Amino acid sequence: MSWQCRSRYETDMEAKIVFVNRYFFPDQSATSRMLSDLAFRLQRAGLAVEIVTSRQLYDDPGANLPKREISDDIVIHRVATATLGRSNLAGRALDYASFYFAAYAKLLEILSPGDVVVAKTDPPLLSIPVAAAARWKSAVLVNWLQDLFPEVAAALTPKLLPSWVQTLLLSARDRSLRRAQMNVVLGRAMHRRLIARGIDSDQIVTIPNWCDVQSVAPRRTEESKTRRSLGLGDRFIVGYSGNFGRAHEFDTLVGAASLLRADPQFAFLMTGTGAKAGALQQAVGKADLTSFVFQDFQPPELLGDSLAAADVHLVSLLPALEGLIVPSKVYGILAAGRPAIFVGDTRGDVADLLRERDCGVAVAVGDSQGLVDQLRRLRGDGGRLEAMGRRARQVALEHFSGEQAASAWLQFLDSIAPAVRARVLPNPIC
Repeated sequence: MSWQCRSRYETDMEAKIVFVNRYFFPDQSATSRMLSDLAFRLQRAGLAVEIVTSRQLYDDPGANLPKREISDDIVIHRVATATLGRSNLAGRALDYASFYFAAYAKLLEILSPGDVVVAKTDPPLLSIPVAAAARWKSAVLVNWLQDLFPEVAAALTPKLLPSWVQTLLLSARDRSLRRAQMNVVLGRAMHRRLIARGIDSDQIVTIPNWCDVQSVAPRRTEESKTRRSLGLGDRFIVGYSGNFGRAHEFDTLVGAASLLRADPQFAFLMTGTGAKAGALQQAVGKADLTSFVFQDFQPPELLGDSLAAADVHLVSLLPALEGLIVPSKVYGILAAGRPAIFVGDTRGDVADLLRERDCGVAVAVGDSQGLVDQLRRLRGDGGRLEAMGRRARQVALEHFSGEQAASAWLQFLDSIAPAVRARVLPNPIC
């Protein structure tokens, strides 16, 4: 049969794209939600998509999800791994190692020459075993870098790894990046980090993370059920929503809240959990700050309402981690039409974004008085606050939507592996 006379059920390719990550739908952790959204968008665009993941849920290691299932035509391969948990370093390392070996074996089973295999960064250093499998099966390797390890570990815990171990891991990680057809990074600082490691600029493409701009949309603060249920009234609410992780910084916030102790018009709504959540609550209690309200993570369907409860939202990142991690919570804030206040490197990616688009402000770590000054300016200028919110929403629509991300992925996949772009013909053409 000639190309001009194919049936409507035939395609012009046989290659598939395989994503590898420890968590996938229905898991609701951050890496899973980002991957799941992209995978389903690419499938709807006509790509053949498969997933290699674990049988766990982030919040339920014993979930034991099905070994194999098909969801919206995406084939999901779930491999068995250790489930010792995140409570200690040794258990975590064994969990990681078991996923490396199980995912590698599954990739050898399902990959074919010309397939594209995309390694995310959960668990850390996943690019190393995936690169080996891709090389063995003549597949096209892409690394999707949500963070850079072991640099993150070294920045957070300088003495965690002996220097020779860190050097070994860096060398192995860098080899896996050089073997890739493309490395997808999240921002300009991460791009610069890879260049400094000797990765060719032609092997790097920047595709930021994003937010579902349909489910998270601007709402007036008085329309927020979250705000009403928590009794926040008409105070100026400073929100924080997401992971209270070790990469984030909260001392500046506690210092600012202490300076605002006598001003009843300010309140701080903290939504989420994480490694630093307990320490933050203890610091708030020790300082006897009554302006803080804490609530657990909100389910995805309530995220828009929860974000609407605040007038402005905080984003933070330790300066040592600039370019190693990009705090993706900023995209949800933009989608919700709220200004962001970034506490971190005032010359970093998030600070640059807020300054260039005039949809937020940046404050240096430790500058609690500067944070207070910014909060008072925003509270005292409703017109500026509203204009920033409008610009934030526009930036989200133009640059940080799921549609924008999927389009960028399709464009770069076209350039490196045209065979994965399936085209099901609507009618026979003769």
